[in-house]
This record gives sequence, C-alpha cells and structure tokens, in this order.
Amino acid sequence: MLVWINGPFGGGKTQTAFEIKRRLPGSIVCDPETVGFGLNRMVPRELRGDFQDFPAWRQGVFEVLDRVVAGHPGPVIAPMTVVEPDYFAETVGRLRERGHDVRHFTLLAERETVLRRLSERGVGQAVRWLRGTGPALRRESFAVRKLDRCLERLVAPEFAEHLWTDRIPVPRVAERIAASAGLPLGPAVGGPVRRRAQWAWTGLTHIRFD
Repeated sequence: MLVWINGPFGGGKTQTAFEIKRRLPGSIVCDPETVGFGLNRMVPRELRGDFQDFPAWRQGVFEVLDRVVAGHPGPVIAPMTVVEPDYFAETVGRLRERGHDVRHFTLLAERETVLRRLSERGVGQAVRWLRGTGPALRRESFAVRKLDRCLERLVAPEFAEHLWTDRIPVPRVAERIAASAGLPLGPAVGGPVRRRAQWAWTGLTHIRFD
C-alpha cells in the first residue's frame, strides 16, 4: 500500500508521515521531494524553478514509487504537495492505474494556522519578509508564496480524502489516516517531551538549503 500525504507546504505532511512510520512496524517513508532536489542540483541556480514542472520529476517519482511499493513488504508513505491536476494524474493517477493500492490524503488548515506552523518550524523569516518586516532566504519564502494557491486548489474533490487539522495534533492526524487506510497503528511512545524532541529532529533533518 502507498499512503500519499498531500497538503500545503508547512501543513504537517512530513511530521505526520514520520509519526506513522514510528508507530507502524515495517512501514517506510519515501519522499518524492528528494527526486526534485536532485534534479535542481543539476541545473544552474538562475535556471531553477519549481522542480515539479520537470517531466523528469513526475516520471521519476512514478518509477521510484512503482518499484518501492512493488518490492517493499510494508506500507510506503509519501509526503508531497501536488496541486496541479495534470501532475497529480501523472503520479498518483498512474500509480493507481498500475494496480497499486494508493490511499491519498490531503491535510488542510486555515491560512493563519499554516503560517503559524511555518513560523514554528523555522521559516519565520519568510513570513516576516513577505510582511515587509525582515529578510528571508529564497527557499524559505517559497512555502509562503505558494500557500494561497495550495489552499485554493487542494479543496477540490479530486484531492480527497481531506483532513482539516487546525485543532488536531500530529498523533491524532496520523491515527485518522491509519484508521481510514485500515493500518494497525501502534500507540504513541513516550511522553510529551520525547514526542516534541522527535518532531524537532524530524524538522531539523528535513531543512533544505537549496
């Protein structure tokens, strides 16, 4: 089974994916963003844009996930924002056509909730820059620039199943996804301090600098 977790940048996809992985033995996270950053590193910085616009990204994601889902005995979790219907069809749609059991979920939240989460995860500079109160790195500002389009596009029926997460913590979001997908999620391990440390480590290890 492939569990694709969609949603706006900063919407909690990666944290939710790793929460499921920690509580579901045999599951793995296979991040499509890795393919995109590999492609961007091959291109001069002045020519870079949204790597999803590369046909090679869509084809690469399809091929990698097709291979992994077919060969890995446990659930595969893919946290990735995709808002273009054509790109969605070339990735999630093709994997379904291939015969894979793909469960797709979109994490949604109000705009202010996502902005707060972006600030908390370390891209507060981007928020302040867009508000005219401070500088920001190009990569940090990307998530905020794309936010309105993401929220507008992802409410469409084709991006269901939708989960509104404004008042739901990460463990509960993971539990709802697992219940909907029929996956036997184990209990959350450790107290609040340990869980915060896990979330902080996940965030730190997924910071991108290019």
